[in-house]
Amino acid sequence: MTPEALEALGIRELRETVCVLHAELVRSGLVAWTSGNVSARVPGSAELIVIKPSGVSYDDLTPDSMVVCDLAAQPVSPGSLSPSSDAATHAYIYRHMPGVGGVVHTHSTYATAWAARGEAIPCVITAMADEFGGEIPVGPFALIGSDEIGRGVVATLTGHRSPAVLMRSHGVFTIGGTARDAIKAAVMCEDAARTVHLARAYGEPAPLPPDQVDALYARYQNHYGQR
Repeated sequence: MTPEALEALGIRELRETVCVLHAELVRSGLVAWTSGNVSARVPGSAELIVIKPSGVSYDDLTPDSMVVCDLAAQPVSPGSLSPSSDAATHAYIYRHMPGVGGVVHTHSTYATAWAARGEAIPCVITAMADEFGGEIPVGPFALIGSDEIGRGVVATLTGHRSPAVLMRSHGVFTIGGTARDAIKAAVMCEDAARTVHLARAYGEPAPLPPDQVDALYARYQNHYGQR
């Protein structure tokens, strides 16, 4: 696509937003070196996303370095950098979950430790019931570079209230209506993973009863904050 065509879609503003949101991963301690990525669906276009370039330091990210891809994970702007190695995963999620507007991937320490164990994080605290509506599930192991990870993410999260999944022996993927929503889910996932890990050091915490989880989730999703 020509720069003019991309500009008409509001790509410049979205590149700026996605660039800024990557700083949130660093600020929240969710990434190391160049790992991790954020993407966002282009508003008004079901076929385009903006995503982090592959292997570029967070300190060197700029709006212009963000890569515009189609939903086959192919760059659409001539001369762009190569997209994240997880672009095929993001693209698969967007193709199969039309309500998703943002995707985040991290290898945050505590959540990835649960993923290495292949163990879901049980819903034992109210903050998890609020944000995730239950446990944070585990998805299957898959190699990077194709849409296989995306298939696992979609299969695991379909029909599940959690916006986060622990991909076995890999890390965290989160989804949201916007990229900022997906960032929040990634931050809350790591917080829950750390808290439940510490609780288990002193014994096995009891999961919250399902009816209480349902009540907490409904209150948080429908009444919490400013409306």
